[in-house]
Amino acid sequence: MSTGGADKSGSGGGAAPVKTPSDFLKSIRGRPVVVKLNSGVDYRGILACLDGYMNIAMEQTEEYVNGQLKNKYGDAFIRGNNVLYISTSKRPPTDGA
Repeated sequence: MSTGGADKSGSGGGAAPVKTPSDFLKSIRGRPVVVKLNSGVDYRGILACLDGYMNIAMEQTEEYVNGQLKNKYGDAFIRGNNVLYISTSKRPPTDGA
């Protein structure tokens, strides 16, 4: 019966129930993330907390501009209207660039 469109039933191979974006954000608290801003700048670090406006607090934060490490911060606070996306980081960056 499928016409090749997006399958929203959750039967795409995963046995886990469908997660909402809110569930995802709660599950990544305390884990390494990449936050990309509308300006193209990336911030990589540990997600400390965030609120309903996507305001973000991060720890052990590194700032990357055009893929190049520009700055390191202990704590960083990012206003939510600047955030393009938040992604989990598979592993902390290493100096292989």
